[in-house]
Amino acid sequence: MAEVILMCGMICSGKSFYAKKLAEEKNAVILSTDEATKILINNEQGDFYLEFVDKVNLYLRKKAVDIVKTGTDVILDWGFWTREDRRSIKTYLSENGVNYSMYFISISGPDWERNIRERNTRIEKGEGGSDFYVDEGLKNKVLSVFEAPSESEIDCVIVNER
Repeated sequence: MAEVILMCGMICSGKSFYAKKLAEEKNAVILSTDEATKILINNEQGDFYLEFVDKVNLYLRKKAVDIVKTGTDVILDWGFWTREDRRSIKTYLSENGVNYSMYFISISGPDWERNIRERNTRIEKGEGGSDFYVDEGLKNKVLSVFEAPSESEIDCVIVNER
């Protein structure tokens, strides 16, 4: 039976990298908030951005249910930074009769910093795709908002290390 895989982790932890690997292995569809906002509003960070992202995610979660019901796995590459985000998506999927798994991408502080530098360099070269440039403000926001999931919340831990 098809399922939704929820990719949980901080920005630059490797969620998109592992989502792509899983998509290849499972012949799954990736639904990415960053990809959608890049196409729709060029990731413009205005006052309306968070409200816009919420609407995009409402749409993508509906599409995830529609796709899974055709028998295809879906990977939600969103981050699920807070316990409430994780509780909300799990409740929605359960209410719609959809199986899911939560994958947590764990990364050490030094590896996270390296990933941020590498991402920012790619963006500066025009090779960033749908990625955001991570400045100190965004980095601090992530650190202040992200709530690491408990063991009971996750089904799979991927340790991103070199």
